Amino acid sequence: MAKFSWIPHRAMLQNRLSVVLVVVVVIAVLFLERQIHQLNYSLRRIEESLERSNSRRMRSTPSISNKPNTDDFVVIYNRVPKTGSTSFTGIAYDLCHTNKFNVLHINTTRNMHTMSVADQMKFVSNVTSWTAKKPAFYHGHLAFIDFGSFGSSQQPLYINIIRRPLDRLVSYYYFLRNGDDLRPKLKRARQQGHTNKETFDQCVARRGYDCSEQKLWIQVPFFCGHAQECWVPGSRWALEQAKFNLANHYLLVGVTEELEDFVIMLESALPSMFRGAVDLFRTGQKSHLRKTANKLKPSDETIEFFKSSPIWEVEEEFYNFVLDNFHMQKKRSLKTVDGMVVPVSGQFLYEKIRPK
Repeated sequence: MAKFSWIPHRAMLQNRLSVVLVVVVVIAVLFLERQIHQLNYSLRRIEESLERSNSRRMRSTPSISNKPNTDDFVVIYNRVPKTGSTSFTGIAYDLCHTNKFNVLHINTTRNMHTMSVADQMKFVSNVTSWTAKKPAFYHGHLAFIDFGSFGSSQQPLYINIIRRPLDRLVSYYYFLRNGDDLRPKLKRARQQGHTNKETFDQCVARRGYDCSEQKLWIQVPFFCGHAQECWVPGSRWALEQAKFNLANHYLLVGVTEELEDFVIMLESALPSMFRGAVDLFRTGQKSHLRKTANKLKPSDETIEFFKSSPIWEVEEEFYNFVLDNFHMQKKRSLKTVDGMVVPVSGQFLYEKIRPK
C-alpha cells in the first residue's frame, strides 16, 4: 500500500495563504488610497469654501485702516475773495511736494465767477478724467458746480471758508485801493481814480458803487451755484439752495475768524493731503500771508445802514448758518489738551462681526 505524503499539501496551503495575503494587502492599499483621495477632496472643498467666505467678507467689510486709498482724491476749494483764501492756499502749495498731490489754480476769464454750460461740462470732464494730476487740489474764485448734474458719477470733495459779510466787503474795498503786504508795489485799478483816498464811510455816505449793498452778495451765490436766481441779490431761493449745497456737497466749511480750527479739522480728515498743515499755520507765516493795508473800521452809522438791507440780512443768515454748522463740527471733532486744541479720533470701532 502506497504511503501518503503531506509535504505537497503543506506547500499548496502556503501558496494559497500567500495569495490571500497579497489580495488583502492590495485591497487595503486600494482602500487607503481611496480614503486619502476622499480626504484630499474634502480638504480642497474646505479651502475653497474658506476662500469664498474671506472674499465675501473683504468685499462687505469696510477698511478700518488709517491710510485709505486716496490716489483718486479731488478737492475743490471754490474760494470766496477776501476770506483768508490766499493764506490757506499757500499752505497747500507748501505741502503738495511732501504729501505728493497736485495744486491747480482755476483761472477764469476776466475773473468771472461763473462758466458757460459748455465750459462747465469741460471742467467736470477734465477734473474727473485727468488721472495724471490726481490726487488734486483745485482752487479758484468760482461758484459751486454740481458734478452729478453733468452726468458724472465721481464727486469731488468741496471745501470753503467764509467771513462776516460786512467785514469781507470792507476788507475788499480797501484792498482795491491800498493793496496788501503780499505785493505792496502792485498798483491796483482803484488806486488810480479820484476816489482812491475815500474811506468806506465816505463811500457809503455818497452811495458809491464799490461800497453798495449789492456788493455784499457774493458768499451766498458762491455756494448756490450757476443758476440765474443764485445771482439775484437778496434771493431767498438762492439762500436755501446755498444751504442745501453746503449740507450735501461740502466736506468742511470754516470761517475766517476761526481759521486755525478749520486747518486742524481738515488735516485730521484728510491727512494724506494736509499732513503738516497745522504746524505750518502755527509756526510759519501762512496764517497772515495777505493783510490789507490801511483798513479802517466802519462807523456805527454805516453798520446800521447795512443792517437795514435785505441783502445783508440774507448774507448774514447764511453766515450764521455756516457758523452754527462749523461749531457743531468743532464740538464733535476737536478737544483741548494742556491748552492746545487737537483733533478727536478713534470714536468708532467694529465688533460682533459675523460670520467669523
